[in-house]
Amino acid sequence: MSDAPFIHLHCHTDYSMLDGACDIPSLIDTAVKMEMPAIAMSDHGNLFGAVEFYNTAKAANVNPIIGCEVYVTPGNLKDRQDGSGYNHLLLLSETQEGYRNLVKLVSTAYLEGFYYKPRIDKHLLAQHSKGIICTSACLKGDINEAVVQGKYDEAKRLAYEYQDIFGKGNFYLELQDHGLQQDPIVMREIVRLARDTGMPLIASNDAHYIEKRDARLQEVLLCISTGKTMSDPARMRFEVQEFYLKSKEEMLRLFGEIPQALDNTWEIAQRCNVKLEKVANPFPDFEVPPEHTLETYFEYVTRQGFEMRRATLLQHEARGLLKHSLAAYEERLEREIKLIEEMKFTGYFLIVWDFIRYARSKGIPVGPGRGSAAGSLVSYCLRITDIDPLQYNLLFERFLNPERISMPDIDIDFCTHRRGEVIQYVTEKYGREQVAQIITFNSLAAKGAIKDVGRVLDMSFAEVDRITKMVPPVLNIKLKDAIEQEPSMRDAAEKDPRVKEVLELAQRLEGKARNAGVHAAGVVISPIPLKEIVPLYKTNKDEIVTQYDMGGLEKLSLLKMDFLGLTTLTIIEDALGLIEKTKGVKVVPEEIPLDDPDAYRIFSRALTSGVFQFESSGMRDVLRRYEPTRIEDLIALNALYRPGPIQGGMIDDFIDRKHGRKKVTYEVPEVEEIL
Repeated sequence: MSDAPFIHLHCHTDYSMLDGACDIPSLIDTAVKMEMPAIAMSDHGNLFGAVEFYNTAKAANVNPIIGCEVYVTPGNLKDRQDGSGYNHLLLLSETQEGYRNLVKLVSTAYLEGFYYKPRIDKHLLAQHSKGIICTSACLKGDINEAVVQGKYDEAKRLAYEYQDIFGKGNFYLELQDHGLQQDPIVMREIVRLARDTGMPLIASNDAHYIEKRDARLQEVLLCISTGKTMSDPARMRFEVQEFYLKSKEEMLRLFGEIPQALDNTWEIAQRCNVKLEKVANPFPDFEVPPEHTLETYFEYVTRQGFEMRRATLLQHEARGLLKHSLAAYEERLEREIKLIEEMKFTGYFLIVWDFIRYARSKGIPVGPGRGSAAGSLVSYCLRITDIDPLQYNLLFERFLNPERISMPDIDIDFCTHRRGEVIQYVTEKYGREQVAQIITFNSLAAKGAIKDVGRVLDMSFAEVDRITKMVPPVLNIKLKDAIEQEPSMRDAAEKDPRVKEVLELAQRLEGKARNAGVHAAGVVISPIPLKEIVPLYKTNKDEIVTQYDMGGLEKLSLLKMDFLGLTTLTIIEDALGLIEKTKGVKVVPEEIPLDDPDAYRIFSRALTSGVFQFESSGMRDVLRRYEPTRIEDLIALNALYRPGPIQGGMIDDFIDRKHGRKKVTYEVPEVEEIL
């Protein structure tokens, strides 16, 4: 073997729980310790972890090779007969075109070829083979299955078929030796096949976990994902404990007589240089009237919206309620418009304005706004929000500023029952291929990890329940911290080896993805068909979602929107309908005065069941003691009702100062106006 490093081509992570008991940060840390200049990640049938893998590896100066061990059916991918099985095949993206082709292959496997597994066929492979390096994969590869069955000529035919699909020099015959009974047969015949055909060899090792000691953890993980227990003789298991990240020295001991097979992994690593680039223009085309550009139309609808708001502002001014002059509003509006145009976010605002306008036109209840977007006067003029930012001294810069170049984030609440209509509108407007919901990965929390591991290790429900009840009731507490804080957990582990093993394994599984789901609100809208840039996934409810989660999509600068379903809006809408039906009075929520004394008496008496943020027993106690009399009181209490201020006694001080029991003081005079 030359001085070339050995590169691992098969590393399976934890995004799909069957694929491996190694998380990406640990994988890259180990690659760095082993002085690997590159590593490939090839989960089975998916690219769930590609963005995290790419960014983590790049940050550690390790070359990330994005791959996938795909399922190839010998027939047509749309066949659904029991005889239409599948074989494994390793695909590695060599170029940008190769990455895009891999994305298309993996997406099509889920959207069109799913039958027990996400499958592709050889016809599809031939259509999307450019820029991809292919290897014959593991014992589940069709070439390896043929040689095990003594069908050498069939193996040779298949090898030439793959070489025809991917091109000479892009298809490798793969050698693996995990100590399985069939490995020596396959090794011998694959070397013979390489000699007869002139095709290059590579040596690899399937890495489903990082260290050899993790084999037990992998078994537990498989039992969790398949619903089995360790005592079940029919459970899915690996026959040997060799599926870990082996060092160059270990690989040399296995394949030292075939040095070129080890050297070729380095050759592949040098060839693979894919960049996960940000989308240059993340916004889909927004049609504007022919006499307008995107910018002039944005200015037109914004100024038109301001004129509609002006009437309300004049009413407030006449009643002495306006805190700022109309000139201040106009100056703020000009400043916001200029900055939005400079940051090239006009398209974003028009897209949001358009679907909110659609919702209102169809009578779909829309929330008044939340988060930093409420600090934007442009949002207020476009009716994206219904909160006057100047009246409450809200900062536009918290929402958008040139020093933090990132996509604006506007969360919009819709009536729970009719949220789907808005998503349907967006889908039809920008194209079904350009809109999708977003995947989310549900991870194992402390108690969940204990329950899963306990079940797999055949502990009774009562025993597992006893252990989980020892975990302190602290939000998002880690098991390590729980054991340090709770002596009874340590005592139980010292007295009972089974409890000790449950806690040890649960700690190592904590945080791993348990399953994939659909984000409750997230929708991504793309300027081009999503299948061109992001792998797609189909749920068991036939929902099409991205294989990259919210964080991954943000890294690629794709436009994501949160269409939140808010039950409160539905209740308000139902209540308004009942009032009109029974009393003959049409109530407009936006016209309800914010200085109604009767409303504040309800809050002062803490009759707030069902009122968001004000219904907990602790908050109701604060309301009784404080006796709010204006909207600013409610704003302040909502801001103060947090762990820090509660534990620091700030709420008690605030209440005492409200009722004059304590004097209002300021550390320095300059903060008086702010506070």
